[in-house]
Parts: sequence; structure tokens; C-alpha cells
Amino acid sequence: IHVGAAVKDLDNPPEDMAVNGRDLVTGIPKQIMVSYQEIAEALDKSIFKIEEAILSALAATPPELSADIYKTGIYLAGGGSMLRGLDKRISDKTKLPVHIAENPLRAVALGTSIALKNIHKYQFLIRD
Repeated sequence: IHVGAAVKDLDNPPEDMAVNGRDLVTGIPKQIMVSYQEIAEALDKSIFKIEEAILSALAATPPELSADIYKTGIYLAGGGSMLRGLDKRISDKTKLPVHIAENPLRAVALGTSIALKNIHKYQFLIRD
């Protein structure tokens, strides 16, 4: 959380962080310093899959909804949306503005709560 990043080039990078663990070669406990660039590299393939899923979803989006997304952009919610640089990386990939929800950790739960309280309006979203 403290050193995580989605891109290797940040304007305001976090400091390197000490990580404790076991050396897999010697089996001896060891401490190493980890940089945000190393984390970004480690997460690159996973974030690439997220980007591809977003592009696929956008390609399958009906034209009237695509127009709204073009005007307002993409909104990210959940804890993963707080990963440094994720919004910029997705914006660069999609060429759309990307915003992080006001309260990303609670946004999904709040939205679900609203949908459940108004289930008659959102019944069409529920599949059997």
C-alpha cells in the first residue's frame, strides 16, 4: 500500500520501503529495500489484463452509453483504484478521462446498498 504503483514514472514518488522476509536461496531471514518502480514492474501484467478488460467492455458498450462515457469519463471504485498512477495508466490506454470515486473504499458497498433499497428499479441488472 505504501510503496505500490501502477506506473514507473510518478510525479510524487513514495520512498523506498524495507521489506522483511526469508531469502529463498539461503533460508535465512533478510531485509531488502523495495521501490515503487519494482512494484509497478511486478504488477504490469496484471494491470495490462485490467486494461484489456476495460477496452473489451468499452467495445461492447451500446453507442448511447459510449457517448456518456466519452463526456464524463471512467470512474474507478474499490481499494485497487487507489493504486498510484492507475488512473493515469488507464486514461493513457483508453484516451478517456479517468476519475477515482470520492470514497473508493466504500463506493461499491454504498452503490450496492442503494441498488438493494431500490431493487424494483434495478431488477433488470440481476441475472438468474
